[in-house]
Amino acid sequence: MGDINNYKFRKEEKIIGENRINSLFIDGNSFVAFPLRVVYHKTELSLPSSPISVLVSVPKKRIKSAVKRNRIKRQVREAYRLNKHFLEVVAQSTEQHLDIAFVFVKDGLVEYSIIEKGMRKGLTEIASRFACSNLL
Repeated sequence: MGDINNYKFRKEEKIIGENRINSLFIDGNSFVAFPLRVVYHKTELSLPSSPISVLVSVPKKRIKSAVKRNRIKRQVREAYRLNKHFLEVVAQSTEQHLDIAFVFVKDGLVEYSIIEKGMRKGLTEIASRFACSNLL
């Protein structure tokens, strides 16, 4: 799997800016990889050093406790950090930038293994859709 630096979740990989987040949710495509809803959007913009940017969201409507929301966000970020290699190979082969949002859709806490399984499913699905659209 390679270098230890590939497993870091750097600041450049986080989505910032209200306009960018709004365009992700308005123009992006989505699907569910339980317990996550995955929203992704390809752009020609390659300002960030990373070809992929990520947003993690846990709605207050579903998880009332801030402690539990923060725990889930940490678990989702960790699952992404350990499994992002599924997507990086495809993303680096193109000149496009990919924004991804992971929205937690379950009403309560779940085990980390379930979050990681959903993350793997989501990343492989995005990789396959991203690769198919680049072949056209």
